[in-house]
Amino acid sequence: MLKPKVIGVGGIFFKAKKPSRLRKWYKDHLSFNLNPYGSSFEFRNANNPEKVQYFLWSVFKNDTDYFSPSTKEFMVNFRVENIKKKVAYLRKIGTKIIDEVTTYPCGKFVHILDPEGNAIELWEANDNFFSDLMGPTNK
Repeated sequence: MLKPKVIGVGGIFFKAKKPSRLRKWYKDHLSFNLNPYGSSFEFRNANNPEKVQYFLWSVFKNDTDYFSPSTKEFMVNFRVENIKKKVAYLRKIGTKIIDEVTTYPCGKFVHILDPEGNAIELWEANDNFFSDLMGPTNK
């Protein structure tokens, strides 16, 4: 079975005691351009430089259950090209799949645990969603 590859990092998410205050600090002092999901960073696909893609930085409340069952303070999001094939492969090798593939306007997601209990979010991205969210100057 061909192993579908992770094609990049899609985001980094972490917990904070005061998420709104921390987001404001990043906006005010590091010039993060905030949107409802955090801050999106544009990059170009190395194999297709015309294609705009996004990396998402986001802060969650300390008591979020979004990273569950992991108890870690962070979660990494990896971009994948074919999430259903990736999940089938991971399931076959015994990886803990936390939920089912779910589709949202910004793409398809599934959550897994690595062997040490770190939550990982896999994302088959719809970068057009973030292009529209960021506005015409970022297309």
